[in-house]
Amino acid sequence: MKVKERIRYIIFKQILIRIYNFITLKMIYPRTYRKYAKRPVKKGKVILLEPRFPETTDSLLRIKAELERRGGFEIKEMSLGLEMLRIKQQYRKIMAFLKEFADAEFVFTTDSNKTVGGFDKRPETKVVQVWHACGAFKRFGFSTAKQEFGQSKFKQNLYPLHHNYDIVTVSSPEVVWAYEEAMGLEGQGIVQPLGVSRTDAFFDEAVISSAREKLLSVCPQAAGRKVILYAPTFRGRVLQAESPDEMDLPEMMQQLGDDYVILMKHHPFVKERPVIDERCNQFAFDVTDEMEIEELLCTADICISDYSSLIFEYSLFQKPMIFFAYDLDEYFDHRGFYYDYDEMTPGPIVKDPHELIRAIKEIDADFDPAEVAAFREKFMSACDGNATARIIDTICS
Repeated sequence: MKVKERIRYIIFKQILIRIYNFITLKMIYPRTYRKYAKRPVKKGKVILLEPRFPETTDSLLRIKAELERRGGFEIKEMSLGLEMLRIKQQYRKIMAFLKEFADAEFVFTTDSNKTVGGFDKRPETKVVQVWHACGAFKRFGFSTAKQEFGQSKFKQNLYPLHHNYDIVTVSSPEVVWAYEEAMGLEGQGIVQPLGVSRTDAFFDEAVISSAREKLLSVCPQAAGRKVILYAPTFRGRVLQAESPDEMDLPEMMQQLGDDYVILMKHHPFVKERPVIDERCNQFAFDVTDEMEIEELLCTADICISDYSSLIFEYSLFQKPMIFFAYDLDEYFDHRGFYYDYDEMTPGPIVKDPHELIRAIKEIDADFDPAEVAAFREKFMSACDGNATARIIDTICS
């Protein structure tokens, strides 16, 4: 295809997408909802909604278990496949959801989406946003309106992402302001520090023990060696998400291989992951498909991350963290942070592979438990092992 034809094709495709979005989000979806909302709300009907992933995950699984324990609820698990499935598949899933949404008493969801936020819901239905991240690290929503990553406030208001929430649960009082800003909910009392449901698992010894057993099953080479978890966030936009590949694994193996293994957990948006050098196949392991991030947090002795919110959850274990931020300036310009990166991060910040190796070698001497404890208290004080029960008590009161 010639360059001019390619440009015309891209422009035409973008126009079609805009027309499709307008027709579905402004006309078809609201009308479908209103049609089925003529029915009375079904008391005790609960929808657990995954906007992107095909199966119910982390916090929603905890909520499901607690609702089942209490009894009296009709629970439906649904997913939309947003940005993961073809448009026709998404459309069918969204239409099915709207029919169920229209007479549900409660909807729990883990992420923003234009389907839930695109029109005014009936007041008898309560939408509970149990956000998929803890703390407040990378900017999102309205907080990114002036960043390269984000859209203007006009575009975000055109197809609202954060409309219709009755409660947004967050990990501490400290971060309420950030979520209110990002979601345009300032001063409404909707964002509440009730805790993050999935963190209850980190206070369950049975869960931690099971994770350790699974680790040795998936990676027997970890026996007798310390575990380094490397879990970076993705780079770029969701549909073209890439994972960093800046570590010098052969050098790390040479200097650390006797005492450590390193486990790679890539972001679920990343479709093509970096390939591990075959010379390092007894030291470095990509366990993205084999282990959940919660399991890895339970088993890691050191966590290496960059700009991922998993550091908030890992702080609950009071263990060392290292921040491999080789592209800090570029990432800040692209996305931005809610807090000063240097001041917030409870561990050394390194910019190249050699600094990273040195930081790992010196971690025992440099680790400051008090620094991590202060970080935990500031950003995770509502995550105490009882978040799920507290959330359900609040919505049912």
